Amino acid sequence: MIINDTTLRDGEQAPYVAFNTEEKIAIASALYLAGADELEVGIPAMGAKEQADIKEILALDLPLRIMSWNRATMCDLEASLSCGLKAVDLSIPVSDILIEAKFRGDKARLLKNLEEVLHVSRQEGIFACIGGEDSSRADLGFLKEVMELGKSVGANRFRYCDTVGIMRPHQIYEHISYLTSLNLLEIEMHTHNDFGMATANAISGLEAGAMSVNTTVIGLGERAGNASFEQVLMSLAHLFGEERIINPDALKHVVQLVEKASNQSISAAMPIVGKNIFSHESGIHVNGMIKHEKAYEAFAPQSVGMTRSYPIGKHSGSSTLLFHLRAMGYEPENEVINKMLPQVREMVTNRKKVLNKKELKALYIASKAG
Repeated sequence: MIINDTTLRDGEQAPYVAFNTEEKIAIASALYLAGADELEVGIPAMGAKEQADIKEILALDLPLRIMSWNRATMCDLEASLSCGLKAVDLSIPVSDILIEAKFRGDKARLLKNLEEVLHVSRQEGIFACIGGEDSSRADLGFLKEVMELGKSVGANRFRYCDTVGIMRPHQIYEHISYLTSLNLLEIEMHTHNDFGMATANAISGLEAGAMSVNTTVIGLGERAGNASFEQVLMSLAHLFGEERIINPDALKHVVQLVEKASNQSISAAMPIVGKNIFSHESGIHVNGMIKHEKAYEAFAPQSVGMTRSYPIGKHSGSSTLLFHLRAMGYEPENEVINKMLPQVREMVTNRKKVLNKKELKALYIASKAG
């Protein structure tokens, strides 16, 4: 399955986000090292500066397909060709709502434009993906018609876009199962996160037969964002069993790079990359983790460049206190530990902050002496 990452296109379309040339080059290189298979890197029709940035990325000569986003118009395609691109996404509205808004409901004109642009892209030897904007609100019969046209004039792929993020995984599975059963074009998933289902919908589409998926690092993108690169990457490796070599340092680097360049802070509990997701406070969980490192983790923290921790908090049990005290060279008696636990809980509750090791040591000495 193909991860076509669009951090440098749809990710940058997130409100208040703008990448400079140096950041784009760094992100493109980091995405390659982190495991992306293809990159969508910008919109040439935006003008000379965008085109110059795309040329800089192409000059990196990364061994993966580099794509641009375009409206299905000759002027947009020409802008992409002028950059030296060999792959394009050609976007058309496919729902009645957007066809009415953009083409006054004239489907015949829309399809004629698409056909003309696809003819030229085929003549130029370009890999062409038809981007079905608002596919999730489109009539499946019309999507079939678009894909039939695309196949007849040399398109390579159809991008199914849940543009406003309204789909559920089961709905996606049904739609993509139908479209792949037509055996017309390879399907690519493009999902948005308005109801928090972007990654789930993307994965469901892959399960139904789609062969490619758009992602963005940390789920960056318009409104609530897109399917997350790191979540899809780890899902393919761990849930689908794909033989992907994941470089933990590279994955951590690209996340930090995009977080900084976008000026977006990520949640400490964000899947895969949140700083707290390998922190175990519950006494039962800590006890289990000490006995078996897979007891309460789906994958090792080292696999994503993270480390495990056992914070000393309100829900800590004797196992946590024993773990830290033994690491400091003490062998506490159960009576002392039992005396310490209610004190730890009261301290943490009152100040809303876990104890550090120095504080734990002081509490232990005081409790032992008392």
